[in-house]
Amino acid sequence: MSATIKRRLPSIIGAGPGRTGTTWLHQVLEGHVDLPYGVKETQFFNHFYDKGIDWYARHFRYATGERPIVEICPPYFLRTEALERIKLHMPHSRVITTMRDPVDRLYSLYKQLRYTGVSTRGTFEETLAVWPSMGRGNRYASHLTEWFDAFGRENVLVTIYDELRAEPQKYLNRVTDFIGVERIALSERPQIGNEVNAFARAPRNRKLARRANTLAYWLRGRQAYGVINLLERAGLWDFCGGRGEPYPPLTPEHDARLRARFLPEVEALEELIAIDLSAWKKPRARRNLETVADSAAPRLAHG
Repeated sequence: MSATIKRRLPSIIGAGPGRTGTTWLHQVLEGHVDLPYGVKETQFFNHFYDKGIDWYARHFRYATGERPIVEICPPYFLRTEALERIKLHMPHSRVITTMRDPVDRLYSLYKQLRYTGVSTRGTFEETLAVWPSMGRGNRYASHLTEWFDAFGRENVLVTIYDELRAEPQKYLNRVTDFIGVERIALSERPQIGNEVNAFARAPRNRKLARRANTLAYWLRGRQAYGVINLLERAGLWDFCGGRGEPYPPLTPEHDARLRARFLPEVEALEELIAIDLSAWKKPRARRNLETVADSAAPRLAHG
């Protein structure tokens, strides 16, 4: 980047973690803030840092400084080195995070790993046994504490994915108020659904999915985002990453085991941000029974 061109970098980082609606948020914010040109997430601070800060700054070359500059990149949340690099280059950043039911997030991550061909063909239980580090991202309290310590608790917005799904407008209002831009009416943007990047089927061919993912990363490193987007519109990524068997739901037994496993993490998050997360502690089968009982009660009362 020429020394005569002012380097503009984000003041807001959407740090994730992954599988918490970050692609939806990126799409909603388009046109209201300055985002990386041509791509949702640069993955600079975790994957392409050796390319240098000017490589990163090129993503914001069209920013005028009249609007907040934002990058939403969920891999940053889990990587201490990414946090430290952001602190080095953008010490006054403000950070957006979204916490999700850890079991739901983990299963969604499993589907993403299968889609990209990173994990081998296998069930969720088999993949988790091979990749126990998948659960590391659910240590919300310890990761959040690092971000609080680095940027100040008042500069880290903590939102809950449940609110995004139940009351997306309320969720979005919190985000835009934090960023400092006018509120965005979702009713005016009906083209943006809430199932962005949802994976319904496994790859038919894992090697093909892996090669497609390798190609995508190679293109990312060269900022060939136009090619990536063209291939996406042509359906190449879905052709390589999907078309296989549908993902089955978690069994009630496995759901219950995982909730017991992550209970200490949920309780640590409750204490850290002073919020009731009781719903995340209940096994899915019990939660569904309670929902049925609650919905049946008014009918019985009027019967």
